[in-house]
Amino acid sequence: MNKTIPITLIDPQAEVPVDYREVLSQVEISAIEHECALYESRPAAAIDALQIVQRERRWISDESLYAIADMLGMSATELEGIATFYNLIYRQPVGQHVIHLCNSITCWLHDYQSIAEHLRQTLNIEFGQTTADGNITLLPNVCLGCCDKAPALMLDGELVESLDINAIDKLLQGLKGMNGMKGGENV
Repeated sequence: MNKTIPITLIDPQAEVPVDYREVLSQVEISAIEHECALYESRPAAAIDALQIVQRERRWISDESLYAIADMLGMSATELEGIATFYNLIYRQPVGQHVIHLCNSITCWLHDYQSIAEHLRQTLNIEFGQTTADGNITLLPNVCLGCCDKAPALMLDGELVESLDINAIDKLLQGLKGMNGMKGGENV
């Protein structure tokens, strides 16, 4: 069964004190401390800290968010506001690979609808869902900033431009190969 990514928000009334040293790894703490040293104030490193933890865990759990907030000396509510503003910070578990399909007006004018439909049918999921094997999450993205090479998507942080159905099929076959999947399995 495909998993839908529900939206949750930190309840300011339910903020729980967390000691970041009990939640974050030493690697995460060291990397966040390095970023904090580059800014005038610790909260200014919030996006960097979220990205560091997400790189290690693939998403930001509530416990991680509370721990990062504790480490930066800010409230979880403030950090939640930052985390939910940026669409590349995942507040729910995502697949091993994340596809952000650009749905800007330029991409719509360059065959977005058929590419979106092909992705949904091939992956057997809707936007906001993850394949049953946990391999791929499909998300919409308002604009990836490469309108001159539309349509486009971002796969695991890398832009893929000038898409067509053949390019999508090659991309998905590459993901199968990277994960040792057999050709007949659903991605």
